[in-house]
Amino acid sequence: MAKQRGLRFPNDFLWGTASSSYQCEGGNTNNQWSRWEQQGHILSGETCGDAANWWREAEHDFNFAEQMENNALRLSLEWSRIEPREGQWDSAAIDRYRAMLLDLRRRHIKPIVTLHHFTEPLWFVDRGGFAQQKNIRYFIRYVRHIVESLYDLCDFWITLNEPNLYAIVGYQLGTFPPGEQNTLRTLHVLRNLLQAHVEAFYAIRSLQPDAQIGYCLHYRLFDPAFFFSPLDRSAANVQSEIFNWTMLQAAESGRFAFPFNLALAAVPHAAGARDYHGINYYTREMVRFDPGAPAELFGRRFVRRGAVRNDPGLDNTFGEIYPEGMYRILKMVYQRTRGNKPLYITENGFSDSVDDRRPRALLEHLAMVHRAIQEGVPVRGYLHWTLVDNFEWNQGWQVRFGLIEIDPETQERLPRRSASMYGEICRANAITEEIVARYAPEALESIFGVSQDAQSTVTAS
Repeated sequence: MAKQRGLRFPNDFLWGTASSSYQCEGGNTNNQWSRWEQQGHILSGETCGDAANWWREAEHDFNFAEQMENNALRLSLEWSRIEPREGQWDSAAIDRYRAMLLDLRRRHIKPIVTLHHFTEPLWFVDRGGFAQQKNIRYFIRYVRHIVESLYDLCDFWITLNEPNLYAIVGYQLGTFPPGEQNTLRTLHVLRNLLQAHVEAFYAIRSLQPDAQIGYCLHYRLFDPAFFFSPLDRSAANVQSEIFNWTMLQAAESGRFAFPFNLALAAVPHAAGARDYHGINYYTREMVRFDPGAPAELFGRRFVRRGAVRNDPGLDNTFGEIYPEGMYRILKMVYQRTRGNKPLYITENGFSDSVDDRRPRALLEHLAMVHRAIQEGVPVRGYLHWTLVDNFEWNQGWQVRFGLIEIDPETQERLPRRSASMYGEICRANAITEEIVARYAPEALESIFGVSQDAQSTVTAS
């Protein structure tokens, strides 16, 4: 027996991947994203088409998750399939989702189900969607129908995926549907989404008292270009407060901070309406004060020179690969929520079509998760974005996040090297020296220098 350095995770830690229905299933033609495609807004000019073909053969890809010994898999349900017309339920769609969830459970993989991941049926959108407070009732009716239909197969629910990003890119930046650029509308959408989550939380709790219920926010670091510049620091702080913390603070207290409270009413019963905090983290941006950029709150964002980068995407969306950001975000969420709920990393991944940065990036991000755990942050699981390449919203197939490579024309699959590595981590429930040496030997010092005082010893034969 030999001893080797290793970072061991808690025994009940959840290891898995995350995905969304629209990006994986294919054949979604009754929601606002399909309409967005038809209007020519996909930067690559592509359409989703069959996507990753999950509507017919998701179980084929669940094989890969099982081979990696994942014990969790996050997927979303497509509201536009389940309620294609207002008040009309499609039992065949529910049956298909039941089959997926049953298959996961047979493999001893815990289903984590997202109820809203950016897409909505056209009838809901044409009524004004979440820009209209009165429409929240339709979402709650859908939530109740889902839980009543599937509660025996799922006890871990995510009500909303990234409501902060949904509101900002759809109603402020206009790069996602509905393509508006209206600050006041953005704020009202944020407030309505929070109310929708709170009402959904209590609806699910009444139907399934033992369920785990929460939502996930998108967190992005905004660091000043020059730390000692008060203008850069101010611009970075404003962007961070608005993007990262406005929604979280309102969810914790039910009240929006000044000045947003002047326009937005409090949300009753919000405090405590979650069993965990879901964290989606990908990158950071540097911020330089720019008086000529009022639309960006006078802070011009850019990627640090010399940074290790993701594949940038067609609009340069995907920036720096910054592992320490994972640790910083986990600590900040824990501190801002007074540590009263466990944390799950519900998304973290890397745009890397040739898979030459993903292995090291994944190892270093997980080392930062381990560091946070050792310092008392109650992180209970990690879901990598994503299992297989998928249709990346307005980027189309031009960026690749999958552990498994897909040829969208032939639907052929090819596991990437990072898939093998992730499987070894999941099986070991640890990052071992052997794994790092095999997949990213250049990271040995950074991995085992992250939490030297907290390293555990892993036994290997």
